Amino acid sequence: MESTQVETTQVETTDTSIFSKSGEFNPEVTYLARRIAAEDFYFYSRWMFLKRKGYQWLRGPHHKAICDALTRVYKGEVKRLIINIAPRYSKTELAVINFISWTMGHVPDAEFIHTSYSSRLASNNSWQTRDLVSHEEFNRIFCDEFGRPCVHLKTDSQAKDEWRTVEGGCMYAVGMGGTITGYGAGKQREGFGGAIVIDDPHKADEARSDVVRQSVIDGFQNTLESRLNSPHTPIILIMQRLHEMDLTGWLLAGGNGEKWEHLCLETLIDKDTTKADYDETRYEALWPAKHTVNDLLRLKTAKPYTFIGQYQQAPSAPEGNIFKPDKIGVIEAIPAGTKFVRGWDLGATDGSGDYTVGFKLGRIPAPDGRWVIADIVREQMGPEDAEKSLKATAGRDGRSTKVRLSQDPGQAGKSQIKNLLKLLAGYTVVAKPISGDKIVRAEPFAAQVNVGNVVALDRPWLEHLMEEMRMFPNGIHDDMIDAGSDAFSELNEESFFDGCVAEDEAPDE
Repeated sequence: MESTQVETTQVETTDTSIFSKSGEFNPEVTYLARRIAAEDFYFYSRWMFLKRKGYQWLRGPHHKAICDALTRVYKGEVKRLIINIAPRYSKTELAVINFISWTMGHVPDAEFIHTSYSSRLASNNSWQTRDLVSHEEFNRIFCDEFGRPCVHLKTDSQAKDEWRTVEGGCMYAVGMGGTITGYGAGKQREGFGGAIVIDDPHKADEARSDVVRQSVIDGFQNTLESRLNSPHTPIILIMQRLHEMDLTGWLLAGGNGEKWEHLCLETLIDKDTTKADYDETRYEALWPAKHTVNDLLRLKTAKPYTFIGQYQQAPSAPEGNIFKPDKIGVIEAIPAGTKFVRGWDLGATDGSGDYTVGFKLGRIPAPDGRWVIADIVREQMGPEDAEKSLKATAGRDGRSTKVRLSQDPGQAGKSQIKNLLKLLAGYTVVAKPISGDKIVRAEPFAAQVNVGNVVALDRPWLEHLMEEMRMFPNGIHDDMIDAGSDAFSELNEESFFDGCVAEDEAPDE
């Protein structure tokens, strides 16, 4: 133990020469670095990054915190670990690729199951882990020279989602809810023998769906938990928070009856609550190389719901503060040269239910560049009257205004769009499938509203729009926001007028 400490100190004193871009190292220092990399997971992550990429890792304090937590899992001190952190903060590289390779270097017969919301992502993570285990430097760290068992990959292990070692180890990757029959994680013995590693089980734009979210929880309960080969096998969950009752929320609330160690890493650290909300000196950034305090404060303004969940790991039920409609300015006339899109959200019932809304949004030319709400058609009407309204409104707007239609899923949605394209023949029309959560779709538009980049004509519909914005997403109606968000999305497309020009028939003049 004493000699190891001396060696660590020696390497740390030469930190500049080790973690540099040169790639040329003193043989003695390199030897010591490899000894320490085998014992210290955090050092291993830094060293392997340098050797693979050729430049040093821009670290943040969260990297060491994650490595320390994972080391406790390897040592058997923690059996159930949850790590919550923002996307693109190195979580997959550390918790999946580096951790599995490092522990397999110690235990070549370890068995792992890795899952993510996407089978493709899980397979890619598996393949990167295999590449790391195959790396020349990995084998120099974990070899007989240091008294470690070598890791030998089976030559027939070429599938991205499954590979094995000669010593009996295995890594199997699968999408959340996928088939895991015949595979298990860990060994039927004491000590570390592998793990289940779950990385982002929820897809961000689906996590607000009760049905989809529950299917992830069901997959954990009914499939993953049954794949433990031993009571000693740990489970690691690392993810961004997306909903109060996502898999993390469910587990921390006692969902599976086990106690979980929880490492929660906020990107914006509040140091002094006595200062103003947007006083930069009040905060500290978790990883300034990734996001500065100013970056994070802008994100907080632009996407408050996403920020509080995915970046601060504290999702809550939306409280109607997605939009700040009082920031909308009023203008008397539309500036010349403004280009328009009218987004439509179609209701289905005459006199009740959802409204049919046609939201006309424009982009004022540079140097102004603001968005302007020029007109809103809003009425509860059935399909026949909605079609009449679409055609009449297109006639008033003229051919220079692009029409954006939302396509419902399924064959019925395709048939409806086909009829509407025919109805609007001669106009520039684009139809796009509805995908993702309402809040996620609305946030880009809300971001511009909230910073004062949206203006509107002073018309009777403006009061109704502002009230709907104040209540969103908890209000009875959100049809204007749906239509406006679609129009905003279309205006932001690079190919502004690359829509489908319906030419089945000429419109009535």
